[in-house]
Amino acid sequence: MANPHAPFVSVIIAFLNEEKFLTEAVESVLAQDYPHWELILVDDGSTDSSSAIAKTYAQRFTGKIFYLEHEGHRNKGLSASRNHGIAHAKGELLAFLDADDVWLPGKLTNQVAIFQRHPEISMVAEASDYWYSWDKADAENVAIAVGAPQDKVYQPTELLYHLYPLSAGAAPCPSGLMLKKAAILRVGGFEESFTGKYQLYEDQGFLNKVYLKEKVYISSACNNLYRQRTGSIVQWVHADGHYNDVRVYFLKWFEAYLQREHVEDEGVQKLLKKAWHPYRHPKLHYLTEVLPGKVKQLFQNKT
Repeated sequence: MANPHAPFVSVIIAFLNEEKFLTEAVESVLAQDYPHWELILVDDGSTDSSSAIAKTYAQRFTGKIFYLEHEGHRNKGLSASRNHGIAHAKGELLAFLDADDVWLPGKLTNQVAIFQRHPEISMVAEASDYWYSWDKADAENVAIAVGAPQDKVYQPTELLYHLYPLSAGAAPCPSGLMLKKAAILRVGGFEESFTGKYQLYEDQGFLNKVYLKEKVYISSACNNLYRQRTGSIVQWVHADGHYNDVRVYFLKWFEAYLQREHVEDEGVQKLLKKAWHPYRHPKLHYLTEVLPGKVKQLFQNKT
């Protein structure tokens, strides 16, 4: 008998021309051992067969899987597509799965249980298995934990001191998240200005708003496979030398966001100032941060 008290979860997959991987992502949702979910497939203007794939799933699983697109089948970007899915979601909890990633069967069960143990939290973030073996059988996958002490609740602002992009710890991947819909709405959803190459940081913009205002649980579990592949936005931005442009765009946005939200927390302002240092004071940054490391490495190589 179904548990009437089990939270309902809306799963959102936003996709653009992912005909090669979309079926595998959807099947990993269908394989979940937690039954109380809906899947919302948001088409961001695809021109390949992924639109047809998504529509076929929606027809096969009426009332369970839903197909959405922007007016006129427009391409509006990943953040706008996620927000479109959020607006139609019926679940009190929302989980995001990138269209080229895969969940293990216990992903939803594990994270729902964490929310039930910690009703005060707004988000769960787990480790991700960086998935190299999907096309190379002899490649070794690498499980990367979120870069903060595991299996604990963090108060607002605390994770900014631990995690990228303002600190050094590994940030969670979108496919490893689950959030309360109410919290997503409180922070204003995903930032739709992060389009094109700036989509590299679209999840970071959203996550920093959550870290700033909400309580978050960092889990040691790892129930998602984060596909590593040529042609991803991470690979493209770094290969084309656009990373610093993207990071500066994010820092300008976050600085403006803190001003707009009247955030005067001294520690947060110091983190932002430190992040700006390489760009606003490049010579000083090189002399005080980069050069000492190179000198130390040189002496270590000689000994």
